Amino acid sequence: MSKIEAFILGIIQGITEFLPISSTGHLYLGRHLFGLDEAGLFLDTMLHIGTLLAVLVVYKNELLEIIKNPFGKLSMLLVIGTIPAVFVGLLFNDLFDSISKTGVTIGWEFILTGIILWFSDSIKNGAKKMKDISYGDALFIGSFQAIAIFPAISRSGLTIAAGLIRKLDRETAAYFSFLLSIPTIAGGIVLQFGEMYAGHIEAISFGSMLIATLASAIFGYIAVVWMINFLKRKSLKIFAVYVWILGLTILFMQMAGIF
Repeated sequence: MSKIEAFILGIIQGITEFLPISSTGHLYLGRHLFGLDEAGLFLDTMLHIGTLLAVLVVYKNELLEIIKNPFGKLSMLLVIGTIPAVFVGLLFNDLFDSISKTGVTIGWEFILTGIILWFSDSIKNGAKKMKDISYGDALFIGSFQAIAIFPAISRSGLTIAAGLIRKLDRETAAYFSFLLSIPTIAGGIVLQFGEMYAGHIEAISFGSMLIATLASAIFGYIAVVWMINFLKRKSLKIFAVYVWILGLTILFMQMAGIF
């Protein structure tokens, strides 16, 4: 993997982790385009460390609150919201890992993401703020997050959609979605390090690794801030149209035998 390829993949991961268009699906496409299908686990781990750093910077005040009050409401909301993804991930990890490697379903998954985004954006705007989020809301949003274990179903898209369904206002839906990503991304990194410790690791130069991680962190930070502000005024439907076009293009290419 060249440094330019590392930089581009870092940008892809950073932006698409927090835009509702699926980072895993886009990263699969990026690796496939560069002929880096085998540079999977180690690269994914470092890219996710980058996006984790980005969201930690954005939510530093909330993290300080959790440290000061580890059994407070905010901490419990994150725990409850993370439980469904942990359960599904541990139970079906091998299945989803094989699906992610083949990419056979990603066209349909992009299309499903678009349908959910379009539907949720059509719901009448809610008014719930962070202080109004209930444990039931957190569990509901976390259940949608668990569905996003499929490679091209957007985690941020589904959790924002779930927040809108539960009548969170648009800014709060995005805000809580990205906050909920912290334990999810961190947990995924821990699992990936476990795989690497078991010997499943690819050789990537230190320079390329560093560039990919930094690009992921910088563009991830930009994407988080931009997306929260975007949802105050704009519709999710533009993202739905984008993933529909992308999904249909992938399906056509697969049927034509060129992907």
